[in-house]
Amino acid sequence: MSSTTAPHFSDHVAIVTGAGSGIGRATAVALAEAGARVLGVGRRKDALEQTARAHDSIDVLPLDLCADGAPEQAVDTAVERWGRLDLLVNNAGATAVMPLAETDRAVITGLFELNVTAPSLLAHAALPHLRESSGSIVNVSSTYGHRPMAGGAHYAATKSAMEQLTRSWALELAPEGVRVNAVAPGPTQTDVMLAAGLTDEAADEMYSYERERIPNGRIGDPGDIAHWIVRIADPHSSHVTGQVLTVDGGLELI
Repeated sequence: MSSTTAPHFSDHVAIVTGAGSGIGRATAVALAEAGARVLGVGRRKDALEQTARAHDSIDVLPLDLCADGAPEQAVDTAVERWGRLDLLVNNAGATAVMPLAETDRAVITGLFELNVTAPSLLAHAALPHLRESSGSIVNVSSTYGHRPMAGGAHYAATKSAMEQLTRSWALELAPEGVRVNAVAPGPTQTDVMLAAGLTDEAADEMYSYERERIPNGRIGDPGDIAHWIVRIADPHSSHVTGQVLTVDGGLELI
């Protein structure tokens, strides 16, 4: 990548949620390699420490983003450490396989709490600092934020909500110089299925099923998604806002 096209985040500060593994870890590392100072936030201390070891410019904060005061704590930690905030990557999230016949109130509430409410409150806490820096927000959605998902309607609904928040916040904040975009991954090789309660065998079966449907013929890698998160957050992309960029190997086309 030439110096004329490489993202430039020198002296910029970013918060990446869900940074303990998968897309979050890959994004934290990619931003650090592009010059940013990164605060990786997540619930698993050991996993976060592994992320921090990947680059000297990554600090971490073990935190449950659904806890009272957690969004403010994350933002305050980054600003106190580095004096500013330029980028918020709302990556933390959960999925659930839950057909309508098996609908459970606690599962619905938990999905919306982590996938919609927590990133909304984090964006709210970050906003005063993003106004000062003319910064940006990148929300992580999903291909299933804009196409149906049999057996996973409530997960898909949370991601659809994030896409609408992305567009609406972008329209609201554009006059203040704050950009808001989203990246929507397709099936990606992470531990999200295991975290949703699937066995290794069931997760492998699901990935195999998805792989056969993806025109590119492979499951995504976290680096595929991190690349585009960094690109769309790049300060040089100043005329891009309100967009949802799908990175799914062409799955949304079928």
